[in-house]
Amino acid sequence: MLFGQIDTSHSNEKIDPLLTQMDAKIKAGDYETITSVLVAKKGKLIFEKYYNGSNENAKHNTRSSTKTIATFLTGLAIDKGFITSEEDKIYPYLQHKMPVKNPDPRKAEITIQDLLTMSCMLETDDGNFASRGHEERMYYIEDWTQFLLDLPIRSYPFNPPPAQQPYGRFFHYSSAQAAAVAAIVESAIGSPADQFLKENLLAPLEITNFKLDYTPANILNTAGGSEYRSRDFLKMIQLLLQKGSWNGKQLISEAFVNRATSPKAVAREGVEYGYFLWMNPFGKDKKYDAFYMSGNGGNKMVAIPELALTVVITTRNYNNRNAHGYTDELMNNFIIPASE
Repeated sequence: MLFGQIDTSHSNEKIDPLLTQMDAKIKAGDYETITSVLVAKKGKLIFEKYYNGSNENAKHNTRSSTKTIATFLTGLAIDKGFITSEEDKIYPYLQHKMPVKNPDPRKAEITIQDLLTMSCMLETDDGNFASRGHEERMYYIEDWTQFLLDLPIRSYPFNPPPAQQPYGRFFHYSSAQAAAVAAIVESAIGSPADQFLKENLLAPLEITNFKLDYTPANILNTAGGSEYRSRDFLKMIQLLLQKGSWNGKQLISEAFVNRATSPKAVAREGVEYGYFLWMNPFGKDKKYDAFYMSGNGGNKMVAIPELALTVVITTRNYNNRNAHGYTDELMNNFIIPASE
């Protein structure tokens, strides 16, 4: 059986001993609440297991992993001519939402790329509870886009400014930046972003079983929260591995995928960031460059081009301090060595 360009007929046929060992450890609870692990090699699903009450048809809330939906939306809007490029300034698409608070002419220089790379000049930082743009403050506001635009310009009292940072960007994780991208795309295309997503991404990938999340203003929530099946997450990361090609059709341009999956900012030591995609190596004896979708709880959808490998790990280890350590261990100690 072919699932788009993922061949599911080989799932669990001949499981590598390392993956069998991993399976036993997950079942024993060594990694707490893992709900699924899928591994595809050269487009063939070679391992697929569900845990803790999950199954093939279960939809998973992988939290911020679905920020990457904003990347897909942007690429599609550019390819179809609604947006010139991700270097476009955001204000022409948001004339109806000009800043009310903290007006500053520098805000007119903010680009879509700034949002995609979590590096806009506004004072929004989910890693700092003192930040005026922290996501917990945004959730109580009806208009999340206006919330972002009304923030003041940030300063850099404890860090070098963007000009002194790698790639000329200062990364600051912010759900408000991700959420605003859907509003920009919606304004650019002149119709709801969710319908645009369904027609141009989900339908071609044959993704039919999902639950979309929305902001209080009824805009597709690209900060996170939408739910998809594990196999459908696998299709998304496989599409990026295949540089936007699916079933012989170019769903998203290769040029845009190349830009999205190349580093644009340094998130922290050893970890870089593209367009709502994380980038760092995985492996035990040998390290392989990877890009991946990632969310609270250690949820990950990983692509490793050198190995022609895609991986989906879903969990419910939300707010667990070792959640990403668990999934990194699964990648480094079991999945990568079994796939080399």
